[in-house]
Amino acid sequence: MKLYKALSAVLLLFIIIAAAGIAGNSPDKYENFTLKDYNGKEFSLSDFKDSKAIVILFIATECPISNDYNPRMAELYTEYRDKNIAFVGINSNKQESVGDIRTHAKKNDLNFVILKDEKNVIADRFKASFTPEIYVLSPDLDLLYHGRIDDSRNAEKIKTSDLKNALDEILDGKPVSVTKTKAFGCTIKRV
Repeated sequence: MKLYKALSAVLLLFIIIAAAGIAGNSPDKYENFTLKDYNGKEFSLSDFKDSKAIVILFIATECPISNDYNPRMAELYTEYRDKNIAFVGINSNKQESVGDIRTHAKKNDLNFVILKDEKNVIADRFKASFTPEIYVLSPDLDLLYHGRIDDSRNAEKIKTSDLKNALDEILDGKPVSVTKTKAFGCTIKRV
């Protein structure tokens, strides 16, 4: 009888672990939101539903790490915009004004939509912590990839282009093989 109870307990433990693993692998689903860009025009996440994927980039004007990525973000946008990948920048830093964002975007050729997240509501919803930090969503707003753009602040030392790899897999109709990487950068300065 003791052996039966022990085996039952072990089996129950395996079922709980398996269930937790399955639940942990399920994609996150995000809700639609609406924010204004630096020109005062409203954009909703649902505006990009006809894209093959939506790249959300939490970015900053003052963060030196985010700024090191400006050329790469501009290049990625240029490379993927005609492949029906939408890029949406979000600035959630309390101290960075709409004017700062406009000037920064123009100076750095960041030609994708950049929205101002007043009071970091969207950063909180996404649980974003850093700039830059990336979320790639499906047209149904399921999370496909979350993490960094690549593995090195220094463009000459890149070994893994994580965001590019994820976008190429999406365009090839494949599941994203690496769905999560560790984002790094400056912390988002919240209200």
